[in-house]
Amino acid sequence: MTGTALPVIGTGCADLPVLKERGQREVFCGLTGIVWLHRKMQDAFFLVVGSRTCAHLLQSAAGVMIFAEPRFATAILGDRDLAGMADCNEELDRVVRQLLARRPDITTLFLVGSCPSEVIKLDLARAAARLSREYQGAVRILNYSGSGIETTFTQGEDACLKAMVPAMPAAASDERALLVCGTMADVVEDQFARLFAELGIGPVHFFPPRRAAALPPVGPGTQVLLAQPFLNETTRALVARGATLLSAPYPFGVEGTTAWLRAAAEAWAVTPARFASAIAAPAQRARTAVARYRETLDGKRLFFFPDSQLEIPLARFLARECGVELLEVGTPYLDRLLVDPELALLPPTQLAEGQDVERQLDRCRAQHPDLTICGLGLANPLEADGLRTKWSIELVFSPVHGFDQAGDLAELFARPLQRIAKLKV
Repeated sequence: MTGTALPVIGTGCADLPVLKERGQREVFCGLTGIVWLHRKMQDAFFLVVGSRTCAHLLQSAAGVMIFAEPRFATAILGDRDLAGMADCNEELDRVVRQLLARRPDITTLFLVGSCPSEVIKLDLARAAARLSREYQGAVRILNYSGSGIETTFTQGEDACLKAMVPAMPAAASDERALLVCGTMADVVEDQFARLFAELGIGPVHFFPPRRAAALPPVGPGTQVLLAQPFLNETTRALVARGATLLSAPYPFGVEGTTAWLRAAAEAWAVTPARFASAIAAPAQRARTAVARYRETLDGKRLFFFPDSQLEIPLARFLARECGVELLEVGTPYLDRLLVDPELALLPPTQLAEGQDVERQLDRCRAQHPDLTICGLGLANPLEADGLRTKWSIELVFSPVHGFDQAGDLAELFARPLQRIAKLKV
């Protein structure tokens, strides 16, 4: 099938040794995923069972104003709860009762575990089952862990979607359907829906859906196409329900989006001519948009700290379409089931899995990259050392998938470099 993809560089990083580190980490917790999940599913509510620190994190990350009424909240665990002097389940039932009385529009309620609730061994799975029986037919109540004890922040979405998989209806038949998995902005979702329609691919479902009550069906005919590289557990849960994973790079940049769409097109036996015709205009717009930032990024040396699990596909985009030199690409977890297609395209570079933050900081400072992609906790110290940084969390919050966002994605990396160039003048 013809397309606009660049040639593969041998096996890329697929066979290169990976530096595995286990030490102190600098990441947000999985509660952060609520910020984009509650915007996506308009009828869902996320009730975090945690501390005031959890509440402050969500308020700060979401930028909620005092007059807003968001679809998330925190059931605060106080001193009496933590000391075992109060019945946490009774308190939780009372909070849920008040919440559902006030918000009758809620169709799905997530009880989200946190570090404090897990430390005191509060069984939210049992609580969700108990409350589901009480509100059966009115509200679906699910639970997942957003704790940051052993996870990175994007795994909050993975845990949430995995919790929804058992509630997905069984497909009525083995008829083939495409399930695009991973939260994307609605405008990006609409763009992909139009492209799939032009290619004659369908029916197409997106997971998570815009309404949590309208879960898509899954079965042996379901073909899963991942939009995000951090849905490890969700992918395996869908495969266990009979779905088939379509192996593909991720839709970042022209090359990634083309290869991603091609994976679905080949599964639906779309002719090369129809495929080339459908993507020609948006792919050309994307190439033109990325070219505007190529001069700024070409030849620049980049260092990725592990944070979001987007590091490998973004590094591939920057190296192959923007001309950057990769010094090190760190990622919290390296799941080859999900990233092997990306590793085959990634130019040979140092890969690191996990984190020992002090050692990585030493390597970064020694190499003095032109741009460092890292979490918020590391950005200010590195800026103080004279290094330019880009917050990795911004790459999760921003619409960056697909052809029409390729230029915006390149601009996110070019902007810190352009800013320092202007300051020097």
